[in-house]
Parts: sequence; C-alpha cells; structure tokens
Amino acid sequence: MTTDQHTKLHRRVAHSILVIVLVYVALLWAGVPQRATARIVSNSGAHDTTTRQLKDSHAPDVPRQHLQTAAPAYWTLAPFALLLIGIAVLPLIPATAHWWESNLHRFGVAMGFSVLVLAYYAFFHPGAVEAHWPTHRIVEPQPGTFQAGLVTTVLANAILQEYIPFIVLLFSLYTISGGIRITGDLRATPLINTAFLTIGALLASFIGTTGAGMLLIRPLLETNRERQHVAHTVVLFIFTVCNCGGCLLPLGDPPLFLGYLQGVPFLWTFTLWKEWLFVNGLLLAIYYTLDRLWYYRRESLADVVRDTERRHRLRIAGWKLNVPLLGGVVLAVALLDPMKSVPGTTWHAWLYLREIVQLALVALSLRFGSRHARESNDFNYHAIVEVAAIFTGIFITMQPALQILNVHGPELGIQTPTQFFWATGILSSILDNAPTYLVFFQTAQSMHAPAGVETVAGIASTTLAGISLGAVFMGAMTYIGNGPNFMIRAIAEQAGVKMPSFFGYLLYSIAILLPVMASMLWMGHLFPYGH
Repeated sequence: MTTDQHTKLHRRVAHSILVIVLVYVALLWAGVPQRATARIVSNSGAHDTTTRQLKDSHAPDVPRQHLQTAAPAYWTLAPFALLLIGIAVLPLIPATAHWWESNLHRFGVAMGFSVLVLAYYAFFHPGAVEAHWPTHRIVEPQPGTFQAGLVTTVLANAILQEYIPFIVLLFSLYTISGGIRITGDLRATPLINTAFLTIGALLASFIGTTGAGMLLIRPLLETNRERQHVAHTVVLFIFTVCNCGGCLLPLGDPPLFLGYLQGVPFLWTFTLWKEWLFVNGLLLAIYYTLDRLWYYRRESLADVVRDTERRHRLRIAGWKLNVPLLGGVVLAVALLDPMKSVPGTTWHAWLYLREIVQLALVALSLRFGSRHARESNDFNYHAIVEVAAIFTGIFITMQPALQILNVHGPELGIQTPTQFFWATGILSSILDNAPTYLVFFQTAQSMHAPAGVETVAGIASTTLAGISLGAVFMGAMTYIGNGPNFMIRAIAEQAGVKMPSFFGYLLYSIAILLPVMASMLWMGHLFPYGH
C-alpha cells in the first residue's frame, strides 16, 4: 500500500471508532449502559450466594433443579476440534495454502463450525444453560423446537462477555504500540537477541504480553534481517515475552486479570516471582545456548559480515504520545470494571466504558501519532484481523467444552496443585487460556481448603498458584493458546521469516517448554505449590 492509502485506512479506522463512541454516547443518554451496570452490581451478590449454595452439598433447601445446568453432548466438541485441525492443516496443503491466506476465508471456516455449535443449542441441547452476560442467570429451554433463548445465551457468553473485551484489548495494544518505532540495527548476536527477550519478559507483566510483544517484535526482526535462521528466535520470543513473562501482575495476562476480577488481590501474583525468575531464566539460558552453539554457527560468513557492517544505534520515535496512551489502556483495564467500584469511590463503570475508552485511545494514537513511525514499522491491520477472524470461531465453538468442564469439573479427580497446573495448562494450550483459567478457578472454589491453609479468594494459595502458572506459562504451548502468539507469528511471516507450522511449533514446545515446566515442578523445594 502507498503512503496515501495507509493514511486513508488509518483515517477510516479512526472515523469508525468515532462512530462507535457516538453510538455509545447516545446509549448513555438513553441510560442503557447505566441500567446494565446497575443490574450487574445488584445481581452480583445474589449470584455469589447462589453459587455457594450450589457448591454446598449440605444445602438441601436449594432448588437444585433450577440451579444446575446440563452438560452438552460430548460430540459437540467435534466442531472445535475440527476448527483447530483446520488451522493447523489448511496452511500446509498446497491446494488450500493460498486460499487460507485470505482472512475472509478464515472467517468463513470459523463461522461454518460455529453454526454447527449454535444449531446444536437451537435444536438438540436437553437442559438449561448458564448465562454470564450481562448478569449470571440460568436460562431454561422453552417449549417448542427452536430454542432461540439458548442460542442467544451462548452467543452472548462467547461474544459479548468474552470476545469483545478480549479483541478490543488486543486491538488497542496492537495499534497503539504499532505507533512506536524503535529503529536501529544491532549485531544479531546470541547475546543481543537474549537481551531483547529479557527486556520483553520484564515489560510483559507491566504493559501486558500483547503490548510488550508488539513493541519489540519489529526491532528484533530488523536486527536479525541479515540472518537466515530466525524462526527459533521468534518461537522463544513467544514463549518468554508473549506468555511466561506476564505472570507478575494481573495486567500481564488476561487469565490473571480475570482472577483479579474474581477477588484475587492485585499484588498477590507478584508472589509468583520465584516461578517467573526460574522459568524465564531457564528459557533465556536455553535460547542463548541453542543460538550460540548451533544456529549462529550455521550462518554463512557473508551474512555475519553483512550483519556486522550494517549497524545503527537504537532510536525511538512516537513514544511521547503512545507510551502514555498505553498507560491509559492499562489503567482502563485495571479500573473500569463494572463489577468493581473505582478505587476510592462507590461508582461502578458503565458497561463497556472500559472498551470505549480503549478505542478512544486508539483513535488518538491514529489521529495525532507519527505517520512516519507507522510507515517505518510497515504497520497494517492484517495480523489483528487474522486473530479476530479465527478467534471469533474459537470463542463460539469452545463454549460446549467450557460448559462440560463447568458441570463435570469437580468430578475430574483433580485435587493437588500440581494436578491443577497440568490440567489448566494442557487445556490452556488448546483453549484460550483466559476462560480455561476461570473454569478451574471456579472448580477450585468448590473444594473446601483444609483448616489452617492460607486461602486467596476462597482457594488454597498453592492451588491458585498452580492454576495461574498453568494458564500463563502453558498458553505458550500452541499458536492458539494465547492471543499474542498468532499475531507475532503473522508479523514474523510478513517480515519474511519462515515460521514453523502449527505442529512444528508444537515440537518446539514439547522439546523446550515442557521440560522447563517439569523442572519447575520438580524443584518443589523452591516452589510451595509443587509439594
């Protein structure tokens, strides 16, 4: 695209955001978000009471037939599994590889499998479904063949409750950080690359894994443009910066933010610093060793000489506006939750005000930010649109899996912190790690902690540590485990890096990430939850 085309595109995006903001203002004038927030606040206490009653086997007076929901049939997991297989296989088949490059085609495949799931709820689901948007309630099936209420409930849970906050946050961090240009071409030595990964792992907990990833991936790729072997660097970047680095604060990764909204103290996750240090330190050491002893030695002499000659010191453009805007996104996510009053007040943010503020900050970045910085970054929306298209289907098709876990989770026999770590981690690898975290969080709350054991939000602290670390760390296992994974892969491929396929990436995870996780658990004398 030409410069004028990029400028026009950014203007259209900014104007679209303006339209969304104006519509929201009109809804505010009509009192719609205010009434929704009032319902959320008034019903939150009732939901907590009902949940405790449902989980208490010694509460015979609870009308359980009205509280319990029905688990979907196990065959409803097929559309989700087939969508994951399609994401993995279609780019590898010569006949479909080019066809799959279109985001419209990706969206079509995602919607096709989503329709199958919605058809199940419309015609075949036998019982009630728990609604989460805008408030928690049980939606019973109605007389008749077509169950419109169940379909709209599933769509509201998937899109209005989960997908919109998810994609708006990713879009905001992606777009604003895209306006910060870090230029310079350092020598792409193992030590310099390890320094990039270390800085990203440090930033991830404070500006989010998405923000840190978007900020550093382009200068990392630019530094390594003279090298032929770069894919392993991007894979370890995803491991550390986009996942494992984000466990120190709730702002670092969406699962921890959900825990904060469920009552986990804001600074509790900082108690996981030993695990953060061990895992990220070991991953960085593995990367440095691999790059130093294997990949860097395989570079041609001409490439090494070219890399040595083409060096420029680092310069940062666009940061004066966009760094404060990134801070604004972080504050919006932290403070504007309808379920919680703004600290120091009794006021609860109106429904979706958090997302509107984030979009407004994006518009400010596009309108007043440096055009040159975005052009130099070769910034475009392809990567975020790819994530948006695919994850629309993932969020809808994974609803049966989440509901099966909600109903049968306590029956899985998961008792110890280590078991919670592996269960949460394995499912976070194939489901989005944020809702997976929430399901096991709620499962753990249904278990009574032994007397004298330290609890956090009603969960034994060691159990909560296992759930938190499993969701954050093992979201790195696949491209779909965490939203930034897909975006980093797309950006790297646009820069000419031949990234591993879905299964090729999984081999990296099995060879590197799983042994690191096992080592962390084995070092149980350092980490209490491993006892």
